Amino acid sequence: MSVSSDQIMQQLSTLIDPHTGLDLVTGKQIRNISQEGNTIRIQVVLGYPAAGYHAALGQKISEHLAAEAGLNNIRVDIETAIVSHAIQKNLKPLPGVKNIIAVASGKGGVGKSTTAVNLALALSADGARTGLLDADIYGPSQPLMLGITAKPDSDGKRLHPVMAHGLQSMSIGYLVDEEAPMIWRGPMVTGALQQLLKDTCWDQLDYLVMDLPPGTGDIQLTLAQQIPVSGAVIVTTPQDIALLDARRGLKMFEKVNIPVLGIVENMSLHICSRCGHLEPIFGEGGGQRMAEQCGVPLLGALPLDISIRLNADSGKPSVVAEPDGEVAQSYFRIARAMSARLAQQARDYSHRFPAISVVND
Repeated sequence: MSVSSDQIMQQLSTLIDPHTGLDLVTGKQIRNISQEGNTIRIQVVLGYPAAGYHAALGQKISEHLAAEAGLNNIRVDIETAIVSHAIQKNLKPLPGVKNIIAVASGKGGVGKSTTAVNLALALSADGARTGLLDADIYGPSQPLMLGITAKPDSDGKRLHPVMAHGLQSMSIGYLVDEEAPMIWRGPMVTGALQQLLKDTCWDQLDYLVMDLPPGTGDIQLTLAQQIPVSGAVIVTTPQDIALLDARRGLKMFEKVNIPVLGIVENMSLHICSRCGHLEPIFGEGGGQRMAEQCGVPLLGALPLDISIRLNADSGKPSVVAEPDGEVAQSYFRIARAMSARLAQQARDYSHRFPAISVVND
């Protein structure tokens, strides 16, 4: 059966990518269509990491073309191309890092740090070079969640990130005693974080996930203004008080021109470890309502499951401990939706322009 590339493109324009919400043609994911003998070859390029989804996407494309156009002998080649995206206009990109994604919450206790580490691990498992920066100077928790007790190596000038489960990571918790209180004022905290960020030799990262401290005070605002961030994610629970604070966090990013990639609703349902009964302890639908009111997507919802806490406390978060489990798969779906949303943002072209200096003779 003879068919043109335009006809195939027309058929693919009705196939929706669940992570972008766009069809493959509008999302500019179809790079090339060619015919080799009786085989139709389709090249797909995704702007976000999804190695674990490639096989399913290839099968979906083949089945769609078979059902809609009667086409068989389809070969689908899928690859990922992650690029740098725009940051605040007055800042420069961080060397060795394509994109910084800030994970924030308006208040503590909503599971932000656990969400951040699992999203970073999901990006890494899906094929992206990923780092994790623990930006909570007062209460660093990532060393415990990653199961790391070693101190980072240094060449005397810069620190080398600590490797954990495939992540490049850095935290003040690697440098101070576990029980030492950080009795510092705001400027000292901001300076310490700037050092952790800029004095670490990040090695060609596609994404650096930054676990921000909770709240929307002076420290968070200063960090948002001084660190080149490509996008932010807000973590909340369905509870009204948490949603109120989450809205403040979202507005903070809007004020400093950082795009909010979406909202993650944590602890959406409690799963009884004995009988499996589901109960919305913190309310229902709060994250979805906030997303609709604020005009940003709900990236996904996570359960209040004891396994999430146990895995994080053991130094092997859910994505590492149980990668095929339902909880881990939820993190994968959220990470793909988050990075797919970022892939639709404006690109950063600053690296294409030469540095210009003016010298007076």
